Amino acid sequence: QVQLVESGGGLVQAGGSLRLSCAASGLTLSRYAMGWFRQAPGKDREFAAVIGRNGDVIYYADSVKGRFTISKDNAKNAVYLQMNSLKPEDTAVYYCAASFRFSSTQGNYDYWGQGTQVTVSS
Repeated sequence: QVQLVESGGGLVQAGGSLRLSCAASGLTLSRYAMGWFRQAPGKDREFAAVIGRNGDVIYYADSVKGRFTISKDNAKNAVYLQMNSLKPEDTAVYYCAASFRFSSTQGNYDYWGQGTQVTVSS
């Protein structure tokens, strides 16, 4: 059974940092590109970042570029999202997802976690 479990969310002040983790079981992350997506209240879920199977290619949404860093540890079967200089508009539920394709499109992802809440206060 495939499981992706996010952790590390919480409440932080604007300008602060959080590090999200996504632990995988039932699948080998070295075979998958891993993405982070987020859904703000009342909005559609949107792409944030993706990292390739071996961590050699990375792509960010413009809204997080320069502030967020995605990384992957295939040995630990985990993926991370370091979020710095957080803004109130980063408030959302953050999801990790696995795909055989390096993609920013949600429909290309096969497995999803349940999400972790990030709240940034002004």
